[in-house]
Amino acid sequence: MLVGGCNLAPTYVRPTGAVPAALPQGGVYPAAKTDAPDIATVGWRDFFLDPRLRAVIQTGLDNNRDLRIAAANVLQARAQLRVQRADLVPTTALSGSATYTDSASNGAGSGQNIDYYNVDAGFSSFELDLFGRIRNLNRAAQEQVFASEEAQDSARISLIAEIATAWLTLGADQEQLQLSRETLKTFDDTLRLTRAQFKVGVGSDLEVQQAETNYQAARNDIAALETQIAQDHNALNLLVGTTVSADQLPTTLDAAPVTRDALPANLSSDVLLHRPDVLEAEHQLIAQNANIGAARAAFFPTISLTAAVGTLSGALSGLFTGGSFTYSASPSASLPLFDGGRRAGNLAYAKASRTAAVATYEKAIQTAFREVADALAQRGKIDERIDAQTARANAAGVAARLSEARFRAGVDSFLTTLDAQRTAYAARQQLVTTQLTKASNLVELYRSLGGGLK
Repeated sequence: MLVGGCNLAPTYVRPTGAVPAALPQGGVYPAAKTDAPDIATVGWRDFFLDPRLRAVIQTGLDNNRDLRIAAANVLQARAQLRVQRADLVPTTALSGSATYTDSASNGAGSGQNIDYYNVDAGFSSFELDLFGRIRNLNRAAQEQVFASEEAQDSARISLIAEIATAWLTLGADQEQLQLSRETLKTFDDTLRLTRAQFKVGVGSDLEVQQAETNYQAARNDIAALETQIAQDHNALNLLVGTTVSADQLPTTLDAAPVTRDALPANLSSDVLLHRPDVLEAEHQLIAQNANIGAARAAFFPTISLTAAVGTLSGALSGLFTGGSFTYSASPSASLPLFDGGRRAGNLAYAKASRTAAVATYEKAIQTAFREVADALAQRGKIDERIDAQTARANAAGVAARLSEARFRAGVDSFLTTLDAQRTAYAARQQLVTTQLTKASNLVELYRSLGGGLK
């Protein structure tokens, strides 16, 4: 019984020190709000405020093929665990046999017929797990199940974030398209004016060609954006796993917030340990730790048992009568003396696999740390960028209107007007891009902190 309690696997200790104890603070990083909830505990239905986006995300969770693959991987791991656990109990089988012997007569005497009937129930070569080999293999299989479940959760979180980002990108491109169409009308009016002035001898052909350049550039932007919007829709359909209806698509980046604007209340790097991808890597590490125990146990004797009970009779009718009972038990032990280094190689492989698993786990934490730090750095200055871009777009718009008025009054040259129009157009485009960056940043912060499981 004491030997049966042996476990040759190393004691598992979670690796530490891969990242700093706290996430970055100060400088470009925002200060945490003490009244803000932990993002990881906020369900995605509460985080995303737009009902259209919530409906699209739910459709994606129901239909996305990658998520179905992740679910199938969990079922496969559970099935493998059931297969591995079967080694803990003997496989019992029922068998029956009949033997007929006919010895022909010869010169020495008459022939003899001998019949035997036998029914047995028992098991063969059942390994007694005295050194924990089978138990460690079972532990490794169990950890693989846990890892696959965490991988499924990670896929779910990533899918939610990808759908939200694709949806927001489509909205931003729709807004860019509206902006380009409005600008095209402005450039068209300017082009008509310069052509009319050229015909009456007031303007020059150079001014007409310059106006034509702006007009055709806006036309090109419209064509490119129409193509991009179609591709955005295709990308969203792929993520969702079905066609998203038009009434669920955004037509612009709405002024109303699409997500909750909340920062995490706890900036300790310990929050990263609860991310599904980090937990997946840790379960893989524990599985490799258990495999070392199984490899070590192979150096010790293997003790197995074969046993059977049954009945034996010379007549079929006497199989279950008194006196026909039989039993057998055959314990055996084996210890390979020379295997060409097979067991040593298996142990070395298990140790190397654990070393790789440690590095994988530490890299998963470092990657998580970098993703959260990047999202926080973006978040710390994004409002300032929005304010600056808004002011720039407003100023550029006013400058374009004043320049056009001065041109019509003959105060400024046409080149100044064209430059002001281009600047106003570019400023408004950049404002939309920055607004998308802010919305996407909140989604990324939510994902990188492990939100989206609820």
